[in-house]
Amino acid sequence: MVTNDEINIEESVVAETQNLDKQGEKKPDKTKKTSSVSDGDKKEDQTILTPLEDYIKTASYLGTKVITPTMRKYVYRRRLDGLAILNTLLVDKKLAEGIDFIKQYKPDEWTLVCKREAGWRAAKMFAELTGVRIFTKKYPSGVLTNTVLDNFIETKMIVICDPWLDKNALADAKNIRIPVAAVCDTNNHTADVDVVMIGNNKSNKSMGLFFWLMAREYMKAHDIDKPLPSLEDFVGEQLVLEEPRKKKAAREKKEADLKTGESAIEEKMRALAEKADEEVKGGAVEEESVSVGEGAEQGV
Repeated sequence: MVTNDEINIEESVVAETQNLDKQGEKKPDKTKKTSSVSDGDKKEDQTILTPLEDYIKTASYLGTKVITPTMRKYVYRRRLDGLAILNTLLVDKKLAEGIDFIKQYKPDEWTLVCKREAGWRAAKMFAELTGVRIFTKKYPSGVLTNTVLDNFIETKMIVICDPWLDKNALADAKNIRIPVAAVCDTNNHTADVDVVMIGNNKSNKSMGLFFWLMAREYMKAHDIDKPLPSLEDFVGEQLVLEEPRKKKAAREKKEADLKTGESAIEEKMRALAEKADEEVKGGAVEEESVSVGEGAEQGV
């Protein structure tokens, strides 16, 4: 039987995150007046960039079954299937810190690298809106370090979407000693990353959310007057909390199939019992109809 934790994991994450918020909530100092408690104390237990539901819809909090030592501090717990669950408040906080870092650079001063296909759509939309140089699919190794190359470029900072897939860009950046900001999942090592943004970097939904938030804040900071597409446009599909409903429907179907199977077995057992009763009754009738011969009656 599938447990409720396996079926309603997305809903449980919301409850767990709220419970985590309560555990981490700061108690007001009784020696001070109530009015002296600033809104910033309350915001510490709330998401900064976007509502919590957006992180849940896009599964941005989901990690992998592998957890590296440098990413362990961001993990809240494991799911029953082994997948790590990131602390959603930390996902939001680290993303906000990363965006604040990126906003310090003008569009022509940094480069975006995204080799993972799940992030191509959102990364390209971000580049079109902001004018930032972008490399998708294949990053030309040495483009930052080898001055004799025709495509050699100079940049003050790079942003990568996966320290493992974008390892060539990361190595080039370290060679020329420029800062690196990266979206890191639970299986990534962060030793060479200067600014860590944690989250699911293997899903088009989560990457779409990250780039949508980056585009929104970056365009505000640099006064880029362009209409910002919706989150669904960055993701490429409509975002709704479908998973809990799908899993609930699957559970109900499984329970219905189980009940149907039990009913079929009971019906079969009932039929066998009725057949056995009929055979017993038939044997009794035959015994009553057996006639005793004349010789048997006389003792011969």
